[in-house]
This record gives sequence, C-alpha cells and structure tokens, in this order.
Amino acid sequence: VQLQASGGGMVQTGGTLSLSCAASGRSTRVGHMAWYRQAPGKQRELVATISEGGQTNYADSVKGRFTVSRDDAKNAMYLQMNSLQVEDTAVYLCNADIWRPGFQTYRAFWGQGTQVTVSS
Repeated sequence: VQLQASGGGMVQTGGTLSLSCAASGRSTRVGHMAWYRQAPGKQRELVATISEGGQTNYADSVKGRFTVSRDDAKNAMYLQMNSLQVEDTAVYLCNADIWRPGFQTYRAFWGQGTQVTVSS
C-alpha cells in the first residue's frame, strides 16, 4: 500500500492551490483521512480531517479558506486551499487509515509530503 500526495507549488498571497492524496493497492479500503502540515522549525500541525462518512473538521487557522473532500471510488482525498497566506507555507502531508486483505485492522499510512509556498 502506498499513499501518494501531489499538487503543491508556489503562489502569491490570496492565491489558490489544490492538493490530492491517493492510496494505491488492490482491494484497499480507506477509513479516516487527514491533512497535516509542517513548517520549518515548527511542530507538525493538523490541518483538516475527513471521516469515512464524510464528516470534516478543520484547524481554526484554515476554517473558511480550506475545504477537504474525498472520493472513495478513487481512494483519494483532496484539499482545496483558497485565500492562501504566507503563514500557510509548509510541507503538507496526508495521512490515512487503510485496510487491505491480510491486515487484522486498519493501519495508519503517511504520504511523502508536498511543498506549498505562499509569497507576499
């Protein structure tokens, strides 16, 4: 099983970016999913979560600007980021609970991270 994140880049303040995260592997089932971010010299921060049923939660710093969604047919999660600010600059990582045949229970996997840079 692999978790692949993509879609980062560089934008100016007020710009938009969209991130994607997809789980690969046969007969894979994805449960709870989340986006985290880590800026240089700072602790990893939870940005947004989405449950298997589609319930979402956001960090206060991104509420109203970021939207997390998922497509279970593709085992994928997305993060639409609007009104980006310099403070949003970080490596964004996706996390997902994944089950596949042979697993006793869901296991947590991390994607490799994608860089988002917002310039003033």
